[in-house]
Amino acid sequence: MIIITGGAGFIGSAMLWELNRNGIEQVLIVDDLGKASEGKWLNLRGLRYADFIHKDDLPALLDHDRLPKIEAVIHMGAISSTTEQDANLLLRNNFEYSKMLAKWCAIKDARFIYASSAATFGDGSEGYSDGIEALDRLRPLNMYGYSKHLFDGWALRNGILEKAAGLKFFNVYGPNEYHKDDMTSVVYKAFNQIGETGSVRLFRSHRPDYADGEQMRDFVYVKDCTRIMQWLIETPSATGLFNIGTGQARSFRDLVTATFEAMKRPVSIEFIDMPETIRDKYQYYTCADCNRLRQAGYDGWMTPLEEGVKDYVENYLSKPIPHLDTSALGA
Repeated sequence: MIIITGGAGFIGSAMLWELNRNGIEQVLIVDDLGKASEGKWLNLRGLRYADFIHKDDLPALLDHDRLPKIEAVIHMGAISSTTEQDANLLLRNNFEYSKMLAKWCAIKDARFIYASSAATFGDGSEGYSDGIEALDRLRPLNMYGYSKHLFDGWALRNGILEKAAGLKFFNVYGPNEYHKDDMTSVVYKAFNQIGETGSVRLFRSHRPDYADGEQMRDFVYVKDCTRIMQWLIETPSATGLFNIGTGQARSFRDLVTATFEAMKRPVSIEFIDMPETIRDKYQYYTCADCNRLRQAGYDGWMTPLEEGVKDYVENYLSKPIPHLDTSALGA
């Protein structure tokens, strides 16, 4: 059996879809669904799994060996808001809970694959290498990034990374993110803004070396992320930290232009001031160095931005029921 924490969330539920696509249904989903009106439960509709438990109930089950043989724990559960201000809440959920799972996997010899973040790189002045030799030099810009960085460092010092895989996700977009409110991708926000107003609002640049809309990110399609995680389950020799991105930085202007084109609408962009509260914490450029993943043996194809946006818009966002489900296992 495989455990997915955060299994009703964005990447977690997409990973359940990937497992189903590979004929795997013995999966234990661990999450907190919150209020039904928030819609997180919709990510599980149409997918197959063995059981569901609340995230607060998992530690006791692990302590008392009340679970069947666990092959792997895919730990995607976390507070993922980059603007969360409750530092203690972030530490409990993103650091302490992760330590508990990592220790259990080490004892039980279960594969441990967990979500780190590109937010650990801070302003990028130390580069975007996922090599452990660069870890101590990184300075995250927000508490969310620090909570992820803190666990990466703990995992390294305690030998966890000798068998586990920590994934530094860059800017992931795609189906099943709909419950994330302000943390949804720019593609999702752009699709809705275009549908409502015919235009998209982007942050104006507040640095002279970047034109408006030319702030850059490594945008990666969620289906590429899940293929990589499936490969990591099948390849236990691949250990350590891995950047999960395309290795190519593209501008927000490129991203929304691709969204307009997928919707067959004329491009119309309005630039607005960035809130002062985030200006000094804003990343103007991110790009994954994917050499370690390739050197570990992953040779999968990464979806170009325009193709990923087109698939997302045409096959999900434009549909009445846009979620990943077993009817689209070959997609």
